Amino acid sequence: MLTKLKLPVLFFIFVITLTTTGGAQDGKVFSGKVSSASPEATKAGIAILEKGGNAIDAAIAVSLALGVSEPAGSGIAGQTVMLVHPGKGQKPFVIHGTTWSPRHLPAGITKEQLKSGRTATTVPSTPKVLDLAYRKFASGKVTWKELVQPAIEIATNGFTVGPFRQKAFHFYGDSLKPDKTASDIFVKEDGTAFQVGEIVKQHKVAKLLTRIATVGAEDFYSGEIARKIADDMQKNGGWITLEDLQNFPEPKIVSPLVGSYRGYKVFTLPPPFGGWVMLQILNVLEQSNQDGLSQDNDQRRLRLLDAMRIAHGTRQHDPVDSFTDYEQDISQKISKETAKLLLQGYRKETGGETTHFSVVDGTGMTVAVTQSIDSYFGAKVAHPEYGFLYNNYMQSFRLNDDNSPYVLKPFEMPYSSMSSTVVTHSDAPVLVLGSPGSARIISAVAQVVSHWVDVQQGVKHAVDAYRVHVVADNQAYVEGPTIGNGLLQGLAQKSYVLKRPKYGVSDSQYDPYFGGVHALGFQKGVWEGAADPRRDGLVGTAWQKVTASPQSTAKSGARPN
Repeated sequence: MLTKLKLPVLFFIFVITLTTTGGAQDGKVFSGKVSSASPEATKAGIAILEKGGNAIDAAIAVSLALGVSEPAGSGIAGQTVMLVHPGKGQKPFVIHGTTWSPRHLPAGITKEQLKSGRTATTVPSTPKVLDLAYRKFASGKVTWKELVQPAIEIATNGFTVGPFRQKAFHFYGDSLKPDKTASDIFVKEDGTAFQVGEIVKQHKVAKLLTRIATVGAEDFYSGEIARKIADDMQKNGGWITLEDLQNFPEPKIVSPLVGSYRGYKVFTLPPPFGGWVMLQILNVLEQSNQDGLSQDNDQRRLRLLDAMRIAHGTRQHDPVDSFTDYEQDISQKISKETAKLLLQGYRKETGGETTHFSVVDGTGMTVAVTQSIDSYFGAKVAHPEYGFLYNNYMQSFRLNDDNSPYVLKPFEMPYSSMSSTVVTHSDAPVLVLGSPGSARIISAVAQVVSHWVDVQQGVKHAVDAYRVHVVADNQAYVEGPTIGNGLLQGLAQKSYVLKRPKYGVSDSQYDPYFGGVHALGFQKGVWEGAADPRRDGLVGTAWQKVTASPQSTAKSGARPN
């Protein structure tokens, strides 16, 4: 059963959750749920679950299908990170899918070189992450080819443009025109943008995916695909070499950060990602006056803005010391004591694209996945033979040395705001979510978690609620068609400067600037899903015919030793 939700979304993120609901309906048993940013990707995940695949299987299929059907936000040449919770009583883990800067960088690099074109590209992680997830944690019931096939079909037959994707084509299409390959694929022949209901086909990407389905993802790093990427880079001034691809490290499996919020455990992504900032927002909310958080009103929005101002300010002025040796520093930053101290006194971002999706299968495993090519349409250039868009994660580095790990160096991880999150109660997952949107990811995830816990109106209300965000300590962004006098007075009293997004992709009500949360919540004994009305998302439920008592698949619930 598929449930269509209203509007489009911005960042590519996905979540997968496996759990039992107990019992069957009409001779069928619940085998999972998917919420993602495109109908095509959701249907791909549901099909895999109904074949007997687990949440990891479904996540791989959704990831690849999203890269084709929401190309402004993610793709095969981007970054993918998975937060996996195998189920009640088991230990969650992260498949740490960071990208890396090239090993050899020229002198005199400028900011413009890091924004677009092949010089803006880090070495992609997505194929490596999906390959590792399949080899170590898949069910064994679905082949690799079957997981890639839905994306091949979407690329070959095309996807139908929805309202959000149309806005992305309209407002960012001109930036693709200087690159012939990107323009030929994502701009119509007459130079205009694709409209809602029109079909976008990607035959070159279908060729790439067909090869990956046949010979495996490793070809992207050491085979024919790798050689053609290196050749394209050399011919067009890019910095990625065959050596970079061949020596790309196996993604690490690491522990997530863990915090708490009003009796719930909250698991999220470690550095270089933004999970610690999201946990600090929740800590500040928990340690401050509780009045005003249980109602979705102006007072709640002001409380959220204050907590965000503190946590985003910490990230700006007191960043983590290291992306690898961070345990002590992070432990202090996400402590309740630090939140109390920060409340005693308050001590930029760029536009980003990404995607998130959520899946639950019948065994209790949850997977939250965020993936991205960074900005809308990444580096704005595509591989001439294979048609995929390169990412532009190089723009996440700082050129000026400030003694932080954010500075551009050879073979370094880029700064990221990804904050895939799983919330548990009694050691079982109850909420799975994430978002796109650069630093707004952190704000969006914290708001939805707080709304779900504090307002208690369910996952759909939590995702649909209007959002706020803070930039540069005092610039407040407020969503919605109107702003009440109470909120305006509160903003003035607290010295906020009211701002409105200018990205041009909003409708009169919801704005993708504030993220694109695709979430699943366990409510009254069943999993419910929410697709963000700010995107073209869809929630789907998978059912299987009852043939015997449902059992976990061979690898379902697997976790690292």
